[in-house]
Amino acid sequence: MIEVSGTLVHEDVVRENFVCNLNRCKGACCIEGDSGAPLDHEELGKLKEIYPKVKSFMTAKGIEAVELQGTHVTDFEGDYTTPCVDTNKECAYVTWENGITKCAIEKAWEKGEVDWRKPISCHLYPIRITKYPEFDVLNYDRWSICSPACSFGDELKVHVHEFLKEPLVRKYGENWYSELEEQVAEASL
Repeated sequence: MIEVSGTLVHEDVVRENFVCNLNRCKGACCIEGDSGAPLDHEELGKLKEIYPKVKSFMTAKGIEAVELQGTHVTDFEGDYTTPCVDTNKECAYVTWENGITKCAIEKAWEKGEVDWRKPISCHLYPIRITKYPEFDVLNYDRWSICSPACSFGDELKVHVHEFLKEPLVRKYGENWYSELEEQVAEASL
């Protein structure tokens, strides 16, 4: 583990390679799994606030899921997540472009309709954050559906933390990311 400003970062985050390859995986992480995307408590109000503007970018099934379940749900572990369509399959906020998943929230953000890009857990994937009262732990979540991203990252020689610089800065700030890079350089990881 690497300590960075009150967080612990698993060494796999800086050692392993990863670059999303949507042409190969088709965005499977948005439609597979045992619950929706994890949400921070502070994201719940934002999701409720922007839903009316995001709705026009969503599928009919996604809208139906949100109208029935709400803009967020509590999963089987008691965590807040996005609601799913068809019992724990695709996220209610998934839409499709050329057979590849796209986030309706992010589409609304790209069009300037909302000021929030998407849940931080989605933006940071494959990093998953475990929160403790005193600190966060950042882990690299390995999932077989992401094997095209691993091989693409190997080909391009891009580490997980480099690929996810933008969302890491969004979550923790520029100074935090600079400190991470310094720690990596000092440790020759």
